[in-house]
Amino acid sequence: MKRIAVAGFQHETNTFAPTLAGYADFEEADAWPGLLRGGDVLRGLKGINIPITGFADAASAAGGYEIVPILWCTAEPSSYVTSDAFERITGMILEGIAGAGELDGIYFDLHGAMVTQDHEDGEGELLRRLRHVIGSDLPVVVSLDLHANVTPQMVEHASAINIFRTYPHIDLADTGVRAFASMQRLLTAGTLRKAFRQSPFLVPLTAQHTGSEPCRTLYASLERLEGETLFSADIAMGFPPADIFHSGPSLVAYAGTQGDADSAADTLLQSLLDAENRFDDRLQSPEDAVAEAMAHTGPRTVVIADAQDNPGAGASSDTTGLLHALIAGGAQGAVLGLLNDAEIAAKAHEMSIGAEFPALLGGKSGQQGQVPFKGRFRVEAVGDGEFTFAGAMFGGITAKLGAMAVLRVLDTSADVRVVIGSTRCQCLDQAIFRHLGIEPAEQRIVAVKSSVHFRADFEPIADKILVVEAPGAHPCRLDNITYRNLRPGVRLGPGRRPHLWAGGRSA
Repeated sequence: MKRIAVAGFQHETNTFAPTLAGYADFEEADAWPGLLRGGDVLRGLKGINIPITGFADAASAAGGYEIVPILWCTAEPSSYVTSDAFERITGMILEGIAGAGELDGIYFDLHGAMVTQDHEDGEGELLRRLRHVIGSDLPVVVSLDLHANVTPQMVEHASAINIFRTYPHIDLADTGVRAFASMQRLLTAGTLRKAFRQSPFLVPLTAQHTGSEPCRTLYASLERLEGETLFSADIAMGFPPADIFHSGPSLVAYAGTQGDADSAADTLLQSLLDAENRFDDRLQSPEDAVAEAMAHTGPRTVVIADAQDNPGAGASSDTTGLLHALIAGGAQGAVLGLLNDAEIAAKAHEMSIGAEFPALLGGKSGQQGQVPFKGRFRVEAVGDGEFTFAGAMFGGITAKLGAMAVLRVLDTSADVRVVIGSTRCQCLDQAIFRHLGIEPAEQRIVAVKSSVHFRADFEPIADKILVVEAPGAHPCRLDNITYRNLRPGVRLGPGRRPHLWAGGRSA
């Protein structure tokens, strides 16, 4: 019986975002379960589309493996992970592994874009410390998010890395299954030779959609490459709002010989380089998008994505630029969600449905130049924020988002409703609206605070999808960003100007 310890520690860090991720944020249950330890890890994540569950299920199906769960946690994307949170959670993981008895391997369910107050490469530092405890021989397999900023340190300390291949991420559990295959290979046939390459340009999240070119072709090529000489290869598109030296796309390849690993890595890198000018990072103004949506005469919904206020990329989810544009443009049959405003959500719950009141909605996160929407609102529905996601990505997870409400904007010729909540959560699942009695497919316009993930559940109901450049802490036009830590010469988006070294750690 082979004994495999499993653990997960996930955070996607936007170093330009306004709020830190403290220990309490990892403890809190929101769109994901809160921090789990020991046997609660597998019980709490059972049936969920997540890598650690896919890994454990594959091990159970294979037989002959004992899974030893240590800890799993995640926090909503934000700015830096605090030193306290990183040290406490890392300490619990390493202590658990040290006390787990004799092990044959370790599997980590990580993100790959964690930046802490002390470490640019959170995952690499975790793996470095792990190797200090267990030595260099024990197999360590890691799964990473498609947006991982893979670093040389991660590659050095991991025996194998497997990375999501879809964005929206619908293959999380499947990636865990592939990670288990990597573990089996290491335990039965020994060391895999590895190759690692980095891209000389960044790709904004809005251009990383794997259902569009060139990502569709790039990711389709991975299975074709894998075969007798190549065990596995993966591409990470990177998370550009992380201002670190190793930010950006990269790729890994694993094979029985170094030559085969290098050959596959070079082939993939050339494919990525050839595709550079095909990444589409164009965004519309909110005003143009509202006008286009209103002019649309098709039978189905127009979805407008507020990409830069996406909490799934660390934004506050409370900016009001798109809401102002919907009102000014006279939008009809429109609903916007999910706007984070716990204060107004609590006030809506205090009042009865049908009550009308003036309020300053949103714009409370303290970002420079961001202002609330000043208006009068009618409470049309309230909810406790506890419901089950039903889309392909989060399906089966029970959300715990706190007080929620539907507010209709009054005293305007526009017909606009706003879904508000008390906890930041990317609007990537129709259940967020249905929880409050709104059927998205019946709306003329649905505005979502999301960059790409919304496509998995909203694309099937949409005639048209428009991605807008409204204000928010997830910057999508990368050549407008002042990077201080990115390695020099990396182009700030496909075909854009190269980064000039500024030096120093971002504040």
